[in-house]
Amino acid sequence: MLSIDRSIIDAIVAHARRDHPDEACGVVAGPVGSDTPTRHIPMENAARSMTFYEFDSMEQLRLWREMDDRDEEPVVIYHSHTATEAYPSRTDVSFAGEPGAHYLLVSTRESDTEEIRSFRIVDGVVTEEPVRIVDAAVDPHAVQSYMFGQSPATVDYECSGR
Repeated sequence: MLSIDRSIIDAIVAHARRDHPDEACGVVAGPVGSDTPTRHIPMENAARSMTFYEFDSMEQLRLWREMDDRDEEPVVIYHSHTATEAYPSRTDVSFAGEPGAHYLLVSTRESDTEEIRSFRIVDGVVTEEPVRIVDAAVDPHAVQSYMFGQSPATVDYECSGR
C-alpha cells in the first residue's frame, strides 16, 4: 500500500494539470528503507510528448546523486496519462527500472476529476496497490517541492474541486 500525504498528491496533480496536454513526470523521494515519500521533485518530460514521458538524463543523474547524498531513494515515480486511464502502458512497464518504487499514475483526461492509481512493477509484472492519502502525516515543513533549474512558483491547486 502506498501512504502519501495529501499535499504531495495535490502537487503531483497540479503538475500533471499544468503540463497537460503533455505527460508530466517526477519523483517523490524519501529516506532509504522507509517507504515514506516526503520530498516532491517534479521533473521535465524531455520527450515533450502527449503519449510518452522520459526524464532528462542530466536532470535524472543530478537528482539520483542528490538523493544519494541525502540518504534518500525514489519512493514514488509518477507520470500522467493525458487521454487514457491511469494504468501503465507496455512502454511504462518496459521502462520501469526501480523495483522498490511505487509507480503512481494520474490521468488528466477529465478536467474535473482526479484519477490516481499506484502500481508495483517488478520484472514486467504489474500489481495495483491501494493508495492511502493522509493529511499531515509528516511535519508540513519537512515536505518539500523542488523544481530543477526553475524559480519556485506559487501553484494554484484548483484541480480537485475541493
